[in-house]
Amino acid sequence: MTARAVGRRTLAALLAAALPITVTPAAAGAQNATRALAQKVETWTRANEPAVLREFAEFLAIPNIASDSATIRRNARWIVDAFAKRGVALRLLESPAGGPPAVYGELRSPGATRTVLLYAHYDGQPVNPAEWATPPFTPTLRTNSIQAGGQIVPLPEKPGVAGDEWRLFARGAGDDKAPIIATLAALDALKASGARPGINVRFYFDGEEEAGDPHLRALLERHRDLLTADVLLFADGPVHQTRRMQIVYGVRGTMGMELTTYGPLRALHSGHYGNWAPNPIVSLAHLIARMRDEDGRILIPDFLDDVRPVTDADRRAIGAAPSPDSGLRAELALGRTEGKDPLAEAIMRPAMNLRGIRSGGVGAAGSNTIQPEATASVDFRLVPDQTPARIREKVEAFLKAEGWHVVHDAPDAATRRAHPRVVRVDWRESGYAAVRSPLDLPAARAIVRTVGDAHGQPPIEVPILGGSLPIADFAEVLKTPVLVVPIANHDDAQHAPNEHLRLRNLRDGITTFAAILARLGAEWK
Repeated sequence: MTARAVGRRTLAALLAAALPITVTPAAAGAQNATRALAQKVETWTRANEPAVLREFAEFLAIPNIASDSATIRRNARWIVDAFAKRGVALRLLESPAGGPPAVYGELRSPGATRTVLLYAHYDGQPVNPAEWATPPFTPTLRTNSIQAGGQIVPLPEKPGVAGDEWRLFARGAGDDKAPIIATLAALDALKASGARPGINVRFYFDGEEEAGDPHLRALLERHRDLLTADVLLFADGPVHQTRRMQIVYGVRGTMGMELTTYGPLRALHSGHYGNWAPNPIVSLAHLIARMRDEDGRILIPDFLDDVRPVTDADRRAIGAAPSPDSGLRAELALGRTEGKDPLAEAIMRPAMNLRGIRSGGVGAAGSNTIQPEATASVDFRLVPDQTPARIREKVEAFLKAEGWHVVHDAPDAATRRAHPRVVRVDWRESGYAAVRSPLDLPAARAIVRTVGDAHGQPPIEVPILGGSLPIADFAEVLKTPVLVVPIANHDDAQHAPNEHLRLRNLRDGITTFAAILARLGAEWK
């Protein structure tokens, strides 16, 4: 931790100790009522966990790759049927341009004055089954993570068997079917506890988030009237790395591209032609080094011009949060991190990540040749007020200023002969901008109180999430403030082989959504 961060935390602690804390009778009553409900929900969850896990495993067993239309629709129908069993009518929203359906429905509560739009997505990232310890769509329970030596065990038939660290492995377990099953269980727990929702809830379950949501904006514009709400709650992403609940006020934007550099028209013997024919792998490596350094600083001129400055309120929020850095360095075996800033400050800046480089071969596949071309896959993470269109302009202007001839399709031989350095730029994703809600948003204050009262300690408030979510389209089309309420564990192997959900996170998620459904209206005055 930097001395500056230590100073901020010390100042925050001194101010908190110096200021009197006044709790009104009404606030104390709401706090007590929320905690009492949470305890009932926790008791119900412990008693009914075997049934919850069986239903979750049934859901996870349906493959959910967005490009597979048939299985995606099986997922959508499963969601409709599962909510129907709870008396909530959901239906499919179809895009006029095709693509996976969104699942939509509404749960109205008599006398409620607030409406929340709850978002989660049911599709998942592509899988390579060979990289998984167990098949990705055969849900498998283990007593811990694979790295910690977790052993495979059957789904429990009796309550009280599974420990907090037990984990259910399958694609989509953490990202992002978990909030859907937690909401279903929350509805069951509220009914069993004699409680009912105190807000109107509109559900929007997305079927192509992991495919870049090419049809999202058209769906939102077509069904705008159905989706109006006082606040949009995005149930996606991980809890804080310290395992405490967190409320997130925004997300970074994203966009991706591929860069391809060119050498000889065919592969050449490296002995006969080395030091003469340009090597595209070397050219690509030098180009990347001109775009970012080892500490993550983006070197493209004017790239940071549109970045919204970090505010004092942002710094206070960052300083008040516990630092996960030392624990993460140990967990991930990191001998260093990029730059000197702690993680919470680093993700407030734009990032340029190298997803992969493809050319030639290594190991047994290596050959003594100069390759015809080399490709790098890049993703950018954007912060407010950067836009994908501006980033495209800046990147291509940089490439041209560096002496590269920029093309957007495979260059023919004449083009390659005519220019000493040719680079193909494929903007693989249209991308979306970063979105932030104000830290003093009344809805946010109510959510923070509700989640804090339910769990007996305040959630961590995070100005912006390091990852990206398709929030920009919602914010622009619906004009609704957005907050992120994640429940997955930070080490859930999101997007990777052996994705899983920690059972304590599922339990906490059920409590969180039950409290929001039943108590947010009373807390939001």
